[in-house]
Amino acid sequence: MAEYQNIFNRVQVQAEPEAGVPIEGGKRERIGKPTLVYWFGKIGSAQLGPIYLGWTGLLSIVFGLTAILIIGFNFLAQVNYDVIQFIRQFFWLGLEPPQPEYGLGIPPLQEGGWWLMAGFFLTTSLLLWWVRMYRRARALELGTHVAWAFASAIFLFLCLGFFRPLLMGDWSEAVPFGIFPHLDWTTAFSLKYGNLYYNPFHMLSIAFLYGSALLFAMHGATVLAVGRYGGEREIEQITDRGTASDRAALFWRWTMGFNATMESIHRWAWWFAVLVPVTGGIGILLTGTVVDNWYLWAIDHGVAPSYPDVHPGVEDPVK
Repeated sequence: MAEYQNIFNRVQVQAEPEAGVPIEGGKRERIGKPTLVYWFGKIGSAQLGPIYLGWTGLLSIVFGLTAILIIGFNFLAQVNYDVIQFIRQFFWLGLEPPQPEYGLGIPPLQEGGWWLMAGFFLTTSLLLWWVRMYRRARALELGTHVAWAFASAIFLFLCLGFFRPLLMGDWSEAVPFGIFPHLDWTTAFSLKYGNLYYNPFHMLSIAFLYGSALLFAMHGATVLAVGRYGGEREIEQITDRGTASDRAALFWRWTMGFNATMESIHRWAWWFAVLVPVTGGIGILLTGTVVDNWYLWAIDHGVAPSYPDVHPGVEDPVK
């Protein structure tokens, strides 16, 4: 007898595609005829479409594409419009913010103006997409949990590229666009402010990051483990507890000492994930504005040991 397994495979439903629930007051039909795609069914629902964008979705895509084009053509200009070099050096190319002498002013295009334009269009795109997510949830009479989770990520994005530069009075404090330039900025940022690892909000952010990864993995594993009993039908298990949730709860009590419910585990995972960018953003805002050196702050607050007294009589210039 073959044992039921759902780790490496899943049953795909092959039926007529459905358009979804009707929306009250909907003035515009969803776009496209729905179809089934086999490979989509390997990782999720096999149905593709219909799609509803609305004006917020369309504007978000337009603004987002504009930002990508500005960044992309600046990358191309840096390699003299050589497509081969563009591909070869893509990870090293970057669009830098204005130099410190411009402060919060508007510099020439080639000296940071393009960065400001790309940032404006990208930020507008993200905010419009948030509005779209919120309005779609309300139209479907859902909770707005997904929109607020997305808002937490936007908060960190704005802390890095907008809120903190405003507080510092200098666009040059913002993050450049580009893969390795972004990573280089992170290293320089940490070195400049005395090692970001001593920032308590950075510690919290990492704790929530690892914690949410663990919670999501454990929850996903638990639901897969009781999938043979219908555990993936979690709403049914919440409203009418069955053998799947009973076994899952018993397993958690045996292994963890307590049990999350089919509903509470999602609240745990949501809060852990949302607090990653929220605490990270707070840590970014405090750096350079309230605390100039996180290592010295950690020494003063008993978090880290002080430097050994190798050269007695030399005073710390910061104090």
